[in-house]
Amino acid sequence: MTDQIIEPWVVDENAQDSFQVPAYIEEIAHQVAEYYHFRVQNMTVMATKEEKGGAIWKIDTDHGPFSLKLLHRRPTHSKFSLGAQNYLVNEKNAKVPAIVKTKDGNDYVEMGGKLWFVANWIETLQQLPEDLEGTKKLCYTLGEFHKLTKGYVPPAEAEKISRLHRWPRTYERVEKKLGWFQDIATAYSEMPASSTILNVIDMFQEQASQARERLMASPYEDFVARGTEDASLVHQDYGWSNAQLADDGMWVIDLDGVSYDIAIRDLRKLIIDRMHAMGHWDINWARDMIQAYDDANPISDEEFEMLLIDLSLPNLFYKNVKEIVYDPALFLTDTLAQELQEIIDLEQTKWPVLEQLANDRKGGQPTE
Repeated sequence: MTDQIIEPWVVDENAQDSFQVPAYIEEIAHQVAEYYHFRVQNMTVMATKEEKGGAIWKIDTDHGPFSLKLLHRRPTHSKFSLGAQNYLVNEKNAKVPAIVKTKDGNDYVEMGGKLWFVANWIETLQQLPEDLEGTKKLCYTLGEFHKLTKGYVPPAEAEKISRLHRWPRTYERVEKKLGWFQDIATAYSEMPASSTILNVIDMFQEQASQARERLMASPYEDFVARGTEDASLVHQDYGWSNAQLADDGMWVIDLDGVSYDIAIRDLRKLIIDRMHAMGHWDINWARDMIQAYDDANPISDEEFEMLLIDLSLPNLFYKNVKEIVYDPALFLTDTLAQELQEIIDLEQTKWPVLEQLANDRKGGQPTE
C-alpha cells in the first residue's frame, strides 16, 4: 500500500490526451483494483478533477466493465456520499450505479489519503437532447431523485454533510464580494471589463441586498428547524452529463457532491443554466421545467417562494466575475466584458418571468 498522499495536479495543455493523470496516481489505481474480484484488462481515464485531485476510469475486466473513481474530498465526506449511493440502490431501488464490494466486503478502498470505489458501468448511457422535451425529462428525473433521497441517514463513520444552514452566509458572501468587485474595477479602471462592471454593479448590489432581505423574511428558518430528517439530498452538479438516458430509463450518476439542502436549489441552477444557454428568459420554458419537476416531486408554496428568491440573486453575474479577485489584470479582459454584457442583457429578461411565475402560483392569469 502506498504512503504517498494524492495531491491536485497541473495539466499539460500541449499534451494530446485531454484527460491526464500523474503516473503515481495511475499506479495507485492499479493497486486499488487488486482489492476486487476481477482482473483488469484495460483502464481508460474518462474524466478528471485535476484542480482538486479526483478522476474516473472506465475499467474493462474479466467480469465486464466498471467505473473506478478516485474521490477528491476528505474520506469522512466521501463516506457520506457513498452511503447515499448505497441507500438509493438498496433501499429505494433507484437508478444510480450500484457500488461493487471489495474482496473483504467493503464499499471502498482508502489509499493515498483518499477513498476509491468501483461501481457498475451503465453501458448504454446517452445525453438527452437539450430541447424542451429533453429538458422536461431532466427536470422530472431531478424531482424523482429528490423524492427518493428523503430519509437518508449517513453511516456512523461519515460526516453529516448539510448546506441547510448556509443560505444566509451564501447571500451575504455574494453581497460582500460585489463590493469587492466594485473596488477592484475602480482600481483597475483602465482594464477592458472594468467599465462594464462599474456601469451595473450598483444594480446588482441592490438585487443581492433585496434577495437577502427576502430570504430573512421567508420560510427559510422553518426548513432549517425541520432538520435533515425532513430534507432531501441535493446533487449540486446536476445536468445533462450527470443525468442520462439508458435502455431501461433515466440514471443519475456522480453523486459524490450530494448534501442535505432545500432541494429546490438544484432546480434553480438548472433553470439558470438553461436560460443562459438560450440567451434569454422564456416564461414557457420556465413553467414547463417547474411543472415537470413538480409532477415528480410536488413543490410546496414555501419551496416555491425559496425558488423565486434564489433565482432573484445575481447568480450568473457573480459566477462570471468572481475570478477577478485572484488576478484582476488577467481576468478583466475584453472577453469578460463581452460575456458580462450578454449576462446583463439576459438579466433584463429575467424579472418579467419571475413576476409571472409568482403570479401563476398566486392563481393569477398566465400571460405569454
